[in-house]
Amino acid sequence: MEVNIDWGGPQGMLFVAKTGTGHIAAMDGAPEGGGHNLAPRPMELLLVGTGGCTAYDVVLILKRGRHAITGCSVKLQAERAEVDPKVFTKIHFVFTVTGDNLPRAAVERAIALSHEKYCSASAMLAHTAAITWSAEIVQSGSAAQPAA
Repeated sequence: MEVNIDWGGPQGMLFVAKTGTGHIAAMDGAPEGGGHNLAPRPMELLLVGTGGCTAYDVVLILKRGRHAITGCSVKLQAERAEVDPKVFTKIHFVFTVTGDNLPRAAVERAIALSHEKYCSASAMLAHTAAITWSAEIVQSGSAAQPAA
């Protein structure tokens, strides 16, 4: 895997990444750090990648189990250390999984498998951050079922 990062020049802190698969992502900093707030911060993109990695796993596991999943979203709430390097110290994932007759046990198993076995990003972040998660299941046509 390879990515290339190019600085946008001396008037700010904009960086543009090009992935080995040909995709583009921009990153910028806050004005107090010399940026212009034109794009997500690099650490935000780290959370984005982690959320995407684990959501991908959950959907794939449930589909492979032939569960009628129709939606999946995950919200990440993170805390960082106050001193450099300001690593993530806590990350909480809130999953909302939608489908027809989704068994809570299957959803929770898919989330646990992602975090314990498959998601490379959360496995790396677990070295510095306490990782927790909760799940809400929305049965198609019904209200959310919060985690017990």
